[in-house]
Amino acid sequence: MFRKHTLIGVSAVAALSLGLAGCSGTAEASDSVAATATSVADFGSFAELEAAAKAEGQLNVIALPRDWANYGEILDAFAAKYPEITINEASPDASSAEEIKAAQDLAGQDTAPDVFDMGLAVTLANTDQFAPYKVQTWDDIPDALKEANGLWVGDYGGYMAIGYDPDAVPAPTSLEDLLGDEYRGKVAINGDPTQAGAAFAAVGLATVQNGGTLDDFQAGIDFFSELNAAGNFLKIDVTNPAIASGEVSVTFDWDYLQLSAKNSLEGQRYWEIVVLPGTGYAGYYNQAINVDAPHPAAARLWQEFLYSDEAQNMWLKGGARPVRADAMAAAGTIDEALWNALPETPETTVVPTAAQSEAAGVLLGEMWAAAVQ
Repeated sequence: MFRKHTLIGVSAVAALSLGLAGCSGTAEASDSVAATATSVADFGSFAELEAAAKAEGQLNVIALPRDWANYGEILDAFAAKYPEITINEASPDASSAEEIKAAQDLAGQDTAPDVFDMGLAVTLANTDQFAPYKVQTWDDIPDALKEANGLWVGDYGGYMAIGYDPDAVPAPTSLEDLLGDEYRGKVAINGDPTQAGAAFAAVGLATVQNGGTLDDFQAGIDFFSELNAAGNFLKIDVTNPAIASGEVSVTFDWDYLQLSAKNSLEGQRYWEIVVLPGTGYAGYYNQAINVDAPHPAAARLWQEFLYSDEAQNMWLKGGARPVRADAMAAAGTIDEALWNALPETPETTVVPTAAQSEAAGVLLGEMWAAAVQ
């Protein structure tokens, strides 16, 4: 876990070397229909979409860590549902930018990615790389979390949270607590915020919790500078082994990744999760289909699966908030036990816009290294 290094974000609402194998066996005429299909209707029916995808026999995915938001179970469920389709999982630790680069470098080849899972900043900068497609559950997805023509669609999201070992440190109730002596050499973030989405969001959370706004991340940079000066900021690459060994006692990360850590550490170490009161910082990842997908029918079938009740509940099982949650709750199809088990969230939620994310990225590039050196 802790490897999906992208800038998470979404337009303001409620206030992320390939080793693919195999070749497509789809007929050229079928490819032509699939490559331009904008909905199931273009195939004639869902059964005909399934048939076209099975005929292709391959699906190339990229940057999907199996312990990230329960993607392992989702991938396995799709494979079990469609055994005729081989899933080729490439570069699970790749960033959003690397997903796009792979698509561009491998354009026209059978090994190019069919689909993407990306943060908003990269998504908005690369819409020419996407094919428009609206899944059957399109109307359930909030307008603010999808491009109007289906070029990209939000999939799952979460809140920036603090994970901690209750045997090693007291439960933090505010950022100020983390400056205390009890946390000396124990607080880490998930990567470099100039490169990693979760680390970027950690600075965003520190900003809004420290009197700043999303228009200016300086307050968050100042907090981590103070944390570093106090000797409490631990600059290491956060991994489950680092947590299990006791090297890391406190982390900033998405709440669903904190849950993944908690579950994976069961029996080794206690791990608790807290979303700080006050202003919460949230974000969504986004799905898109490669405009040059070598397996266009399989790409569209994968999207249909991801936005089905089955897969949305699997993301929920991974601790993430599925984009169709409200509609599923209204329809009675959401897993209520899993939904109710999510950590409590603050009354006020902020999500950076694309412009705010871009400005914050520039500021971090200028100020971060000096602030925590």
